[in-house]
Amino acid sequence: MEKIEKLAKIIVNHSLKVKENEKVLISYQGIESMPLVKEIVKEVINKKGVVKAEYTNQDIDNYIRENLTDEIIINKTNEMKYQVENYDCFVRICYRKSDYYDKYTDTDMKNKLMESMKPYKEIQVNERRWVLLNYPSIVDATKARMTPSEFYDFSMDAMTADYEEMYKNSLPLKELMEKTDKVRIVAPNTDITFSIKGLPAIICAGTSNIPDGECFTAPVKDSVNGTITYNVPSPYHGEIFTNVSLTFKDGKIIKASSNNNEKLKEIFETDEGARYVGEFSLGYNNVIKEPMGDILYDEKIAGSIHFTPGCSYDECPNGNKSNIHWDLVLIQRPEYGGGEIYFDDVLIRKDGQFVLDELKHLNYK
Repeated sequence: MEKIEKLAKIIVNHSLKVKENEKVLISYQGIESMPLVKEIVKEVINKKGVVKAEYTNQDIDNYIRENLTDEIIINKTNEMKYQVENYDCFVRICYRKSDYYDKYTDTDMKNKLMESMKPYKEIQVNERRWVLLNYPSIVDATKARMTPSEFYDFSMDAMTADYEEMYKNSLPLKELMEKTDKVRIVAPNTDITFSIKGLPAIICAGTSNIPDGECFTAPVKDSVNGTITYNVPSPYHGEIFTNVSLTFKDGKIIKASSNNNEKLKEIFETDEGARYVGEFSLGYNNVIKEPMGDILYDEKIAGSIHFTPGCSYDECPNGNKSNIHWDLVLIQRPEYGGGEIYFDDVLIRKDGQFVLDELKHLNYK
């Protein structure tokens, strides 16, 4: 219970910074997550905020998405419009039961739903304070190859990092990224270059996603050339993709392959922006070492990067807009094939470990 209380305090006081009379909406899945919900509610009330908790059932939500109509899309859009107009802060607690929800949702209707909700989703993401996390589940424990009790302890340790210390430790990396023009990434079946010149670097230290531990920017939209092959499986739109390999020319994906080429093609045909990249990030949460098919954890893996087809964030806009944002992860530690990252032709990380003195404190042990 002590870890639950600590996590709730981080969410309310560090991530959301809830103030008196601010309205907080908690959306949660799984009755298993209720101890955390209760502690968040208590902490918001302690801050004299106004709080509402809504339970959402994954099976029912999925059934509705599989049977979308224009009227349902209008209703869901109006619900989101109401939320962003009436709440200051949002907490979303997921409880994963399967990676295959959304598998049978009609692609056209799904895209129509995303397009309809997009204006309000952008307000929520860019103009409101929010937190997203996954409460530890048996499915997650199984994917992480841990017992439920082992995974609970692991996930709580990952989520309750000292985020203020993490932020301070990340400042030299942010400074270096903001001085960099050319980036080169080399790994097995990977050799890709791009520019990040003039784009800000954003430290992620527990203010939105939990667990956290990354610093991201975006490539200049048309600067990406070469091939990248990801070595972490990625659940997306009800499918699990492995061995995703993308080849770029002048920023655009011109060739893509995976274990499911048909579905992969469908994703990259979502819209024009789906074939361009909206984010480049280095992960360094040193509690998280192995992939488990949960992007909230996998994108923070020590010694990893993610290179993301789709929409850029308003915090670091490179001009790319899309209804997708697909964080695909490459681990560069030796046991995953190793690799190097160069900034302006200077080696800054080798086999997942930073080699510059000013960055070595970010390395995993």
